[in-house]
This record gives sequence, C-alpha cells and structure tokens, in this order.
Amino acid sequence: MKEKWDARYSEGDFAYGKEPNVFFKEWLPKFEAGTILMPADGEGRNGVFAAMEGWKVTSLDLSEEGKTKALKLAKEQGVDLNYLVGDLEALNFDKASFDAIGLIYAHFGADKKSALHKKLDQYLKVGGHVIFEAFSKKHLDFRKQNPKVGGPNNIDTLFSKEEISSDFKNYEVLLLEEREIELNEGNYHIGKGSVIRFVGRKVNGNLSS
Repeated sequence: MKEKWDARYSEGDFAYGKEPNVFFKEWLPKFEAGTILMPADGEGRNGVFAAMEGWKVTSLDLSEEGKTKALKLAKEQGVDLNYLVGDLEALNFDKASFDAIGLIYAHFGADKKSALHKKLDQYLKVGGHVIFEAFSKKHLDFRKQNPKVGGPNNIDTLFSKEEISSDFKNYEVLLLEEREIELNEGNYHIGKGSVIRFVGRKVNGNLSS
C-alpha cells in the first residue's frame, strides 16, 4: 500500500489538487481553532488549509512522497505542519490530545477501519469534533461507470451510515448523510460519486457506552 501512494504522490501534479476538500472547507471554520489530527493527509491539501485557518496541525500518512509535497505546499502558504510518516496502527498519541480530527477519504482495510476509528476517538477531547467524508458502499456503481472518480474497489472498505453511527456512538450527530456529489479534485477524483458525510461532537469519553 505504501508503494502505491509513494508512486502516486511522486507524480509532478498534486494527485487530488492543492485546494481543500469542499466539505472540510465548509465545516472546519465553524469550530474554534485548536489542535487537529489529519490521518491519511496525503499531499497535505486539507492539513494546510487547517493551518491557514489557525489550527495546530498534525498530519499523518504512509507516504514519504506525500510528506514532501505537503511540506512544499505548507511553505507556499506560509504555514507549518507537523507531518508524521507511518502506519496509524503503530503510532500513539496521548489520550485527549486533539480538539478535532479530520477524516477525508481515509479508507482503511475492512478488518481495521472500525478499530482505527475507535483508536482515533481516544485521541479526541470530550467536546471535540470529527469531520468525515469518504466513499459510500453505493460508490462502486459510480466507479464502474467512471473509473476517474477514484475510490477503493472493495465494498468492505467503503462506508455506510450505520457503520459510522456504530463507530462514533458517543457523539452528538451534527450531520450524517449519504449523498451523490460531483467531485473535481485533481487527477483522481473526477466525476459523480456517492459519499458518507459525518460531523460529530464527542459528548463523553466512553465509546462503549
């Protein structure tokens, strides 16, 4: 997997563009800036946007090439990123370290995704927010019609509203929806797709409650 992303991010262009995800750009400014964790931040378009909005950003990805591009973009915009390279499973932060977590097309293996969401939850302060957008299980049909829209081709790595409700059940739901959107993000998210969008505020520290 690391090799895939290193190859993609070593291309000259920014794979998903330099502009932040539209949904992330809409929601992040609604919250008071603090510390934010950005797993799967790739070439840093969303982490850099958060930094420009006054957040203290910790970005994370498997790809060294992604880090190189992200730090280049951050320099262009005159902001700082704390960018870590590694597998989320192997990295640990102190509990309640972050005021927000941005999960933008952070697709994990089918056998890991719920466990990783619960691990991330531990790093979020009570009262903190999750902003999430990723492809839904219905997206496979769109991908078959138009491979340029991108996204995983394994339905088990895609998401449903029910999965998100279960993974983040200790949250006040500010938004949870499945919808069709038109994507125009760089070279690899082009066309119509189906996504799950979720914004939640953590209301207690016990995910199992």
